[in-house]
Amino acid sequence: MLALRRNPSAVAGGIVVTALAVLAIVGPFLTPYDPTTQNLESQLQAPSLAHPLGTDQLGRDVATRVVYGARLTLGIAVLVTVVRLTIGVVVGLVAGYVGGWVDEALMRVVDVLLAFPGIVLALVVAGILGPSLTNLVLALAVVGWTRYARVVRSSVLELRERPFVAASRLTGAPRRRVIRRHVLPNVAGPVVVLATLDLGGVILAAAGLSFLGLGAQPPAPEWGTMLSTGRHHLREASWLVNAPGLAIVLAVLGSNLLGDGLRDALDPTDRTDDARAGVARRD
Repeated sequence: MLALRRNPSAVAGGIVVTALAVLAIVGPFLTPYDPTTQNLESQLQAPSLAHPLGTDQLGRDVATRVVYGARLTLGIAVLVTVVRLTIGVVVGLVAGYVGGWVDEALMRVVDVLLAFPGIVLALVVAGILGPSLTNLVLALAVVGWTRYARVVRSSVLELRERPFVAASRLTGAPRRRVIRRHVLPNVAGPVVVLATLDLGGVILAAAGLSFLGLGAQPPAPEWGTMLSTGRHHLREASWLVNAPGLAIVLAVLGSNLLGDGLRDALDPTDRTDDARAGVARRD
């Protein structure tokens, strides 16, 4: 934790992610406007004191929609990441610890999925299932768990040969207990780092699919949907795309910075290499 606090990028990323999370939770209670109620008398108003980020083509307050969109977009990203992490960890644990034909079969499935570009496969799945938030979550979850599985499997293959794991097996401990007490705690670090870094990619993918009409549907205040509807008024009302676009950039940047900081803090090998490099430079 101390190493994390000493990393300026991690601190900046943590501040951004925390601020967006607080905005998603508290923000809707602070705005006097409704994100979906139309007011055609106030359509396409420029930013002002009454509407800090202006209004859209239907007279809805853009700032309110961005705030509610934080709850929706970040909620989707967290849910997809949790589903990916759960599937990937289970598959990686089973493949790495059981080994044999089970490992071969599971890894061949992973290889097949990795042979396709993730966003293209997500487009296909979302297109087949139809446009909705539920199908968006399913499409993104199906294509993203493979990286978790490979990382966990690699860690388990190394851990199962460690003396403390072998000793636990020799004492007659069941597999579930060995995995729960000795394997899972040691793979948690890489998985947390991967999940944090993956969060930004999920936000981008969810916004992209919604932009294409395969995710959240109007009038839902989702950032990708706001970009899609706002692009038709880009010349006369640029704030319609600037606000949700900046929100996406901040969310992705914050998660990436935080993920990099966690990786540096939780990977002692990198810190040792950096220290050796520093000693070599001083010499």
